[in-house]
Amino acid sequence: MKSALITGITGQDGSYLAELLLRKGYKVYGLVRRLSTPNLENIKDIYEKIELVSGDLLDQGSLTDAIKYSNAEEVYNLAAQSFVRASWEQPVLTGEFTALGVTRILEAIRTVNPKIKLYQASSSEMFGKVTETPQKETTRFHPRSPYGVAKVYGHYITLNYRESYNIFACSGILFNHESPRRGIEFVTRKITNAVARISLGKQDKLELGSLEPKRDWGFAGDYVEAMWLMLQQEKADDYVIATGENHSVKEFVEEAFKVVGIEDWQKYVVANTAKHMRPAEVDYLIGDAGKAEKVLGWKPKTSFKELVKMMVEADLAREKDK
Repeated sequence: MKSALITGITGQDGSYLAELLLRKGYKVYGLVRRLSTPNLENIKDIYEKIELVSGDLLDQGSLTDAIKYSNAEEVYNLAAQSFVRASWEQPVLTGEFTALGVTRILEAIRTVNPKIKLYQASSSEMFGKVTETPQKETTRFHPRSPYGVAKVYGHYITLNYRESYNIFACSGILFNHESPRRGIEFVTRKITNAVARISLGKQDKLELGSLEPKRDWGFAGDYVEAMWLMLQQEKADDYVIATGENHSVKEFVEEAFKVVGIEDWQKYVVANTAKHMRPAEVDYLIGDAGKAEKVLGWKPKTSFKELVKMMVEADLAREKDK
């Protein structure tokens, strides 16, 4: 039985990845921070099948202890301060978690067992002000947020440890991936939750920033399979994971309202609200996952419309149960 340690197991990606690894017969450990009221909602259905280990990306000793305790053959580092808007409000903390946290994980692996395989969660936010379309593994990075900058550091320190210590360390440059388990603070869940509430008469308006930015949106449940595939290869490498198509925030809103049968969605949406605008916006992201398809045999299974429908219907069910 293989053993895997997932940081960020209670998040969207971590929960889907844990389910995938359990199906493949892994013993799954999840790193969790000590909180007075931990949020275990995403892993409630598998809670009895996994083992949670206390640790923190800010604490080197706890990471070393967690990797020793789990005897992990694979480590998936998914934990981060991942809400882009908050990274301007907490840039130093974002750097500690999202950048230096990666170094601490790598150091723990190097000292405990350099044969451990690492997956590092990189991000399309690293491309930022894009210099090439579509974006692929060789596209130059120009991050437009403290979060994006921190992810660039994490990406390059992973590459550095791979080259310096021959650690099997891969980075997955994942484009936007969503699901019903996405945090409510993210724009996609904010939209689908508001649409559900508006359709049920529980909310009047949906406030958003700009409707113009375009993103390459996929389903998180599809993307975790690519993470696993990267660590099953003979050689460690980095891969873009994306759908190869993009849609504006406006299209996402329109599609979400269609699910509940509302065509005149404009009267419910207040756009360009100052408090929701980023100091520096990423306008256009679309990924080229050709390398992942060729080497890993990976392709996304869920379409944009299927993703939006899945999320709206899940929020409808949640709101009806309240």
